[in-house]
Amino acid sequence: MSAPEIFDRVARRLHRDRAAPEYASYDFLHAVMIDGLADRLATVKRDFADMLDLGCFDAAFPAPPGVRVTRCDAGAAFARAAGGVQADEDMLPFASESFDLIVSAGVLDTVNDLPGALAMARRMLRPDGLFLAAFCGAGTLSTLRATLREVERERPAARIHPQVDVRSAGDLLMRAGFALPVADIEPLTVRYSDIGGLLRDLRGMAATNILRDRVPLRRDTLASAAEAFAARADPDGKTAEQFDIIYLTGWAPAPSQPQPARRGSGTQSLKTALARFPEPKSE
Repeated sequence: MSAPEIFDRVARRLHRDRAAPEYASYDFLHAVMIDGLADRLATVKRDFADMLDLGCFDAAFPAPPGVRVTRCDAGAAFARAAGGVQADEDMLPFASESFDLIVSAGVLDTVNDLPGALAMARRMLRPDGLFLAAFCGAGTLSTLRATLREVERERPAARIHPQVDVRSAGDLLMRAGFALPVADIEPLTVRYSDIGGLLRDLRGMAATNILRDRVPLRRDTLASAAEAFAARADPDGKTAEQFDIIYLTGWAPAPSQPQPARRGSGTQSLKTALARFPEPKSE
């Protein structure tokens, strides 16, 4: 059974194309993700030959020296500027075992079939290949979400898309067949003078509403949201907004990797192990 189409694929591509010309002015969140992924990659002591930059935006991810790089993006403008391939992350044209490194920054939270995209990435990796990803998870835009809920309490509309929490993200890595899966989260707080600044940033980074059942934000609703957003400001007049970045690390299975002990292979019972420790003395 195919995954439900939560996101409007056409709108997603158009929003990315709209953002491409001025993206460098709004790439701060993507830059933080790239730094986090690059730091994780720097701890890996092995060489790579072929890398896929999945959801490449402006192709800013720094590939390791000597690596052949393929860039891919759902937006035609980003893909064209990067000299890459245009494709959705859950509908990729690459063959199995094409890469030994796949990196993805800032796109997996708006993929219709996230489990399918992860499984596809796993198949495209050679044995002992590395997958690194970063995207916004549950808790992101909590202030904007609360503001809109307050002003639309009578008739709430779908404006912020569903978000994956870090535990579910780790589970999805395991379900996709990755070995040694790790999922962790790093919060980023950005303070805004008004709601307009936040909405401009979201538009500029191609992160506005692409839900299939979205409805336009009316002017009176936006005005009320601006007041509610400002009411949450600190004494200095700025309102904090949260971006919770989930990082994923997984490996394509290989015989050379550390393996968990076979179930039932223990040679000592728990009772025997605990017998080495004396009973606590009663007072």
